[in-house]
Amino acid sequence: MAVHDFTIRELSYEEASFEYSPSVVKDCRGLSYDGTIIGQPRALRALAMALAIQQNGYNVYVSGDNGSGRLSAVRRMAEQFRQDTRMLKDILYTYNFQEPDSPEILLIPVGEGQRFSDGMDQFANQLKSDRTAAEATLDGLEKQYTEPACVRFFERVRHDIQRNGATTADKYRVRLLVNHSGDTERPFIVETHPTFTNLFGSVDKSWQYAHLALHAGSLLRASGGFIVLDAGQVIEEKGLWDALKRYLSAIEDSPHPIGELQSPPVRPAIAALPLKVIMIGDEDTYDNLCEKDDLFLSLFKVSAQFDYSMEANSRNISLVVTLLDHFTQQDGLLPLTDDGMAQMLRYSAWYAEMRDELTTQFSQLRDVLFEADYWARQEHKTAIDREMVLKANDERTFFSGISEERINKDIINGELVISLEGTKVGMVNGLAVMDRGSSSFGTPTVISATVAPGNEGIVNIEHEAGLSGEIHDKGLLILQGYLRKHYARNFPLSIYAGIAFEQNYSEIDGDSASSSELYALLSAIGELPVRQDVAVTGSVNQMGMLQPVGGINEKIEGFFKTCRTTGLTGHQAVIIPYQNIRNLILPYEVLEAIKQKTFHIYVAKTIDEGMEILTNRPAGRRNDRGNFPEDTFNWQIENRLKKMYQAVQTK
Repeated sequence: MAVHDFTIRELSYEEASFEYSPSVVKDCRGLSYDGTIIGQPRALRALAMALAIQQNGYNVYVSGDNGSGRLSAVRRMAEQFRQDTRMLKDILYTYNFQEPDSPEILLIPVGEGQRFSDGMDQFANQLKSDRTAAEATLDGLEKQYTEPACVRFFERVRHDIQRNGATTADKYRVRLLVNHSGDTERPFIVETHPTFTNLFGSVDKSWQYAHLALHAGSLLRASGGFIVLDAGQVIEEKGLWDALKRYLSAIEDSPHPIGELQSPPVRPAIAALPLKVIMIGDEDTYDNLCEKDDLFLSLFKVSAQFDYSMEANSRNISLVVTLLDHFTQQDGLLPLTDDGMAQMLRYSAWYAEMRDELTTQFSQLRDVLFEADYWARQEHKTAIDREMVLKANDERTFFSGISEERINKDIINGELVISLEGTKVGMVNGLAVMDRGSSSFGTPTVISATVAPGNEGIVNIEHEAGLSGEIHDKGLLILQGYLRKHYARNFPLSIYAGIAFEQNYSEIDGDSASSSELYALLSAIGELPVRQDVAVTGSVNQMGMLQPVGGINEKIEGFFKTCRTTGLTGHQAVIIPYQNIRNLILPYEVLEAIKQKTFHIYVAKTIDEGMEILTNRPAGRRNDRGNFPEDTFNWQIENRLKKMYQAVQTK
């Protein structure tokens, strides 16, 4: 028998570790925060352009994760454009002598709206008792307000008086809905509860005349300025998005746009003034609107996409340190020591899931500061040091750890059947991440495979039970592609295999378990025992190359805790894709176990490398004749597949 050497790549303690040095922090201290929006250069440039261009359709959709400072950035950017008040007008509504249910609009120079309204009130009152005085008042108003729209309004009033006299004098009053008297900036309105009434206004049913019954909505109050809307809330309110589209289209396409109000139906004219709508939402909502709404991209021509992370370069590190110091001062928290700040930077990288990046979700960092401050005060400390930041995170884990603790208890008492020692055929310990609210934790999950001769291919039991998502289904199809590419070169693939997540009763999606499923399948095909003290994660392509997955730190920590609960043997380990090394920011208890050689992390680039670890047998390479060496697991798998094909042929 030939001797085959194969190398198992295990991470050393130094490779698995990641820290920020307090000396890095010390060099960044002493600067004051100037309000700079950190880590969003693309989004800020897009916002600046969109807010500056006063052309149709240059509304903005701001996407990104909560806590990334989207609203603060929009507010700060808009401040640069609010000083130009030339486009502001006082907005009044008047009686429509042809269509009373469609009040007409008057746009009056800023500060003149109240005088105009008071003058028309005086005129209407005088008309009932002293027509001569009323005529004099109207003459005075005509001399003062010579805009074409005002002139037309006065002409219609005189014509109506000639026909109807003073019996309907109240109809000549006007309704001042937007009064910018004293305003020195363009309006900036954040509509926190977008409904039909809040956006478009309402009608008071007690008034005889529609124009006097109007109440302004936030869209009208924002005319000439900016309005910020939550995209998700707008979409969720039935019919609201369609109404908003009609409103924006009317402003852009018609010289005399008409709006709509509900209950009772009134259609007031819309203020044809510049209005910048800024919708803030997530990526999925943006993608759905782009795909399913033909008008969306013509009305929202600019996308300002906020990133969830940024490069951890010296400038960004300095800005984050300055921002965190600002938070402690602004919120009255204890100061951060250098080692406490270094730990906050490490947490920031952990949240971004990348060693060379930092999170831009600064609200998350702020929350950790609040909690670390609480624990520091509980221990009568005068500053937030490294231990208090770690304690804040430990306490978070403790608060949300009931589900994880129950799973490990179920493993100990045998309710969850999982082996953490020895070997088995067709059974592999995969790694999954369970979410509970804002927290998540990793846990092992048993993946099993059975095989027999047949032509059905690979049956996804989760799919058959309605518990499999589309991405997971795709991952199973990739496994068939791998078998054909890697083994069934000279004979048809004739296999009937079933793959299942044991004792799982909730939906599974994603492809991070595809390598685990392939290991279980290969073990079952080749009747190869695989280690049960090793858990695996990673997605795989048809070429057998392992691909990185998310949640790697939670997965490793979760398996470590399970092993610790049942008893560390010194042999337990995880296999991760080599690309995930840059994502490793592990808890210190895991790192200490790696240092003491009681827990291990192996990295692999291919399925072959992972199988070598699991079986402790070489993969082998095809020789010049295209055959694997007989003492390799690949030879054994291919040989078994040939026998399955022969069994199908003889039926």
